[in-house]
Amino acid sequence: MIPIAKPILGEREAEAAQRVILSGWVSQGPEVAAFEREFAECVGATHACAVSNCTTALHLAMRAAGVGPGDEVVTVSHSFIATANVVRYRGATPVFVDIDPGTFNIEPEKVKAAVGPKTRAILCVHQMGMPCDLASLVQIARDRSIPLIEDAACAIGSEIYWKGIWERIGQPHGDVACFSFHPRKILSTGEGGMITTRRADWDAQFRLWRQHGMSVSDAVRHGSNKVIFESYPDIGYNYRMTDMQAAIGREQLRRLPEIVCRRRELAARYEALLGKIFGLGLPSEPTWARSNWQSYCVRLPKGTTQQCVMQALLDRGIATRRGIMCAHREATYRIQPWWAAGSLGESERAQDECILLPLYFSLTDKEQDLVVAELIKGLETSAATPSMNAR
Repeated sequence: MIPIAKPILGEREAEAAQRVILSGWVSQGPEVAAFEREFAECVGATHACAVSNCTTALHLAMRAAGVGPGDEVVTVSHSFIATANVVRYRGATPVFVDIDPGTFNIEPEKVKAAVGPKTRAILCVHQMGMPCDLASLVQIARDRSIPLIEDAACAIGSEIYWKGIWERIGQPHGDVACFSFHPRKILSTGEGGMITTRRADWDAQFRLWRQHGMSVSDAVRHGSNKVIFESYPDIGYNYRMTDMQAAIGREQLRRLPEIVCRRRELAARYEALLGKIFGLGLPSEPTWARSNWQSYCVRLPKGTTQQCVMQALLDRGIATRRGIMCAHREATYRIQPWWAAGSLGESERAQDECILLPLYFSLTDKEQDLVVAELIKGLETSAATPSMNAR
């Protein structure tokens, strides 16, 4: 079986987890603090705060931005449902805008048109690791004095050309960026997330809220030679990362350069091999962006049936996924409040016409060649295009 994704986990991660287990401190502690420092240094951020997953990271970012009932957040429907859900967690209304069909990312001009008097924040998504047009989005946010929050769940290791130099996603270029360490992501700790910001006041709030609003952390209390009584000045949550996860994350972070390098090699091979298939749409990387290629998404030729092609590949032992979901099409958003600033046609077409192909560090060239060969057969059997000749 060739899976859609596979985390790179080995003896180094197992030894890191064992080290924590034997230390006796397994909850949020010194390993989390070290992971935060190393992650911040890796992406060039001033502050990094580890949390339980990217959804909780986005929730805290929404709260720090002051998003609440009666507010609106401009974002995309074309994303994992957590992007829209975190807006609703705060009682606010998502305002969905359409995507660019080449990058699958939010269209800045449509964002500009969607911002109104109730807009409290802009929530952009670096979809499948492809950086958004941050230069345009940052300008829109600054001109209107509203926060820009980056859903960077898939984007660790991705880069953007910013003011003459290449910088990693996560500094952040907006007000805050949120990352995921789910097994489908570039780096994995099983579950887990990270929030980066340059705002010290927001970072302090994140650290308070992630631990039930507790005024004094466990580390401070346990390290003191005096008795300290904590207080709870604000309502918080249990959004902590464990030291076992953080220890694994530190090892994963050391692997990042080789992981991203290999994924870029595989993406380049896909482009070379798939470019010969008539009518197949390939993802486009803007000149100012370097993707980590968290996923490789292709648009099927006209006339093909998405599910038939996917089933043909699955019958040959190759897993795929449909195009990224659209939250507004899900049953829960038939009763949740939202509205769209214009058509969401490109978002819907991306979901219906695209599939994600296997891409992971340990994918061999031979396996990738097999994926391409079976994709061609799948397209032929689904009777999509009149010709499979080269372009």
